[in-house]
Amino acid sequence: MKITKYIAIACAILSLASCDDWLGNKPKGYTIPETYADYEKLISSQYLINVLDPYLVYFTDDPMMVEKGETTVEWFEYIGKKDHERNIFSFQPGQVYTPGNSDAIWEDAYANIFSYNAIINNVLSATGGNDADKRRLQAEALVGRAFEYLCLINVYGKQYDASTAATDYGVPLVLSEEVGGGKYKRNTVAEVYEQIKEDLETASASLADKKAFPFYPTKNACYSVLSRMYLYMGNYSEALRYANMILSDPQNIQLIEYKNYKKIDGTQWRNIVTDDDNETQFPDGQYGFPSPEQIYTRYISNHTFNSVAESDDLRQAFAKNTDTEAGEVDLREYLFFRSDCMNRGAGMEYFKGYTVYTAWIQINAGTSIPEMLLTAAECEARVGSTSKAIGYLNTLRASRIKNHIAYDAADYTDRQKALQLVLDERRCEFAMIGYMRYVDLRRLNKEPQFAKTIVHKVGNETWELPANDPRYIMPVPQNVLEYNPDIPQYER
Repeated sequence: MKITKYIAIACAILSLASCDDWLGNKPKGYTIPETYADYEKLISSQYLINVLDPYLVYFTDDPMMVEKGETTVEWFEYIGKKDHERNIFSFQPGQVYTPGNSDAIWEDAYANIFSYNAIINNVLSATGGNDADKRRLQAEALVGRAFEYLCLINVYGKQYDASTAATDYGVPLVLSEEVGGGKYKRNTVAEVYEQIKEDLETASASLADKKAFPFYPTKNACYSVLSRMYLYMGNYSEALRYANMILSDPQNIQLIEYKNYKKIDGTQWRNIVTDDDNETQFPDGQYGFPSPEQIYTRYISNHTFNSVAESDDLRQAFAKNTDTEAGEVDLREYLFFRSDCMNRGAGMEYFKGYTVYTAWIQINAGTSIPEMLLTAAECEARVGSTSKAIGYLNTLRASRIKNHIAYDAADYTDRQKALQLVLDERRCEFAMIGYMRYVDLRRLNKEPQFAKTIVHKVGNETWELPANDPRYIMPVPQNVLEYNPDIPQYER
């Protein structure tokens, strides 16, 4: 094979003009993989560890913003946000990004996909390495590609509906890294999900049982992505089956005990440390502090720390199932938010009456043990045992709630009551992780009992996003449409 025909970019973006036209990417340079070691370096690229973008949080009911001058800090003023952030927060129709600005989720995902394609299609014929290692590396790339498409389809496609998926617009499936200069079609939602499923099922046979760092997919990582995929499809029995493939081994259920941590003043980044000292930082998987919870690590490269305030809706969600009179404290809110004031090292800053998101840790948009517990709990509440659902909730909450009082399963034999409890917990666990809440809103809006209109206010302005509104779907970027004008768009 003549490798020079292919793009395989160690810094994870493509190179030639035809693909540059379609994806809207500018090349950052590239190398040509020839050996197994080259492909190992490619899959270890720092670019491939990142995924998504925090802007999806602005679709949700988690954040709030204020008018200029309402507080003495400018962090969460609406006027100070980027154009696309304001457009999303105010639910503007049409294109979200203004001319000359690119959509980070779309561009980064397809850049990553081209790198994964180079590995998938070429590593087996590379020099060096043994066959088992090559198949494992190919399998890791298959999981990476599947994960990118699972993110893309739930941002740019309609929410999965078995009755319409075969005709609903999805995203273009690009399975080759070969530069051809041709046009690309917009595949259906069903076709994209089928490719995700095929990639994951193919990968599962060749993945390792364990890896030193959870950025490299293992069998459990593959099962966890399958579980998420089936949950998003509404196939609760299969989502439960794959979650249980992980949770059935008690050694896998390792959770961070939030009660062992505190927040400190005088610093911004990594302001959450153990109670015993100010040096042992919260284990988010970076800088020598591995997280026991992460199954498949994919970090959101930027985040909304200090730039959004907690909405009244989110505050009520934290309070809803926390018995403060009995001494319960939801440590997720306590550790990751600051109320009224904070000191980041340059003196006290005041924002009286507001609570600001100040986690300043690496946010994993990949899969985790808490997610699998919540998926299993939701699926049990829907199609299995409500008692098991409550058991999974108690397991998670014991690590999150100070002075935790366990739920009595006998009080939640009604499926709807148990399910609501699970969804409440999911809201709190994934607070301010934009993608997770965004997709939950989209999928739950299809059920009338959970349908919700999102209301955002700034000063005298009020904007609403009704359930199932087409504005939930991000548009194909304008710079992509310029080179592919025949790609169909949703009206939004």
